[in-house]
Amino acid sequence: MQEKTPSLSHTNPESWLKDHGDALYRYAFSRLRDTTQSEDLVQETLVAAFQGRHGFSGRSAERTWLIGILKNKLVDYLRKHAREVASGDMTGEDLDTEAMFDPSGNWKTPPSDWENPTRALEQKQFWKVMSKCLDALPSRHARVFSLCELEDFDSTEACKVFGISATNLWVLLHRARLRLRQCLENHWFGQKTSE
Repeated sequence: MQEKTPSLSHTNPESWLKDHGDALYRYAFSRLRDTTQSEDLVQETLVAAFQGRHGFSGRSAERTWLIGILKNKLVDYLRKHAREVASGDMTGEDLDTEAMFDPSGNWKTPPSDWENPTRALEQKQFWKVMSKCLDALPSRHARVFSLCELEDFDSTEACKVFGISATNLWVLLHRARLRLRQCLENHWFGQKTSE
């Protein structure tokens, strides 16, 4: 059985930036929170896609293929820069967990009723607040959270990418979740929202 060479008629590299550039940038920025690096990764993605365009079989949408390449570029970037820790990223001193929990680990003040979180996720305004809350996280926490929770990497993969132990990963995720919970509580769920 002879293999069929994929046709390039379903892809046009000249239109990639116009057709997919914004989506690729939003994807990269939502994970990195860095304008310059997000732009660089989009550029690297488009170059890699152009170089590998003959391998694109057309079995997926063009954007899906490009985002797949971007994901690989993103993981490579995170792996390379995982050891760069901004000062204070590894400390949790500004997060007062003793004020949040009693000695047995229960909430001192239970979280407010988040009503319908599923509906909130569908609202664009929620994602604007979530983005601001992610921006407020130390960069290492935000990157670990994004990779594990937004990219759905399992802990073993994430530990390899960041070059950290499972315990360290758990601590970073725990701190990120606490900070995000607190931020969302203050800026979204604690507020009365309207559609």
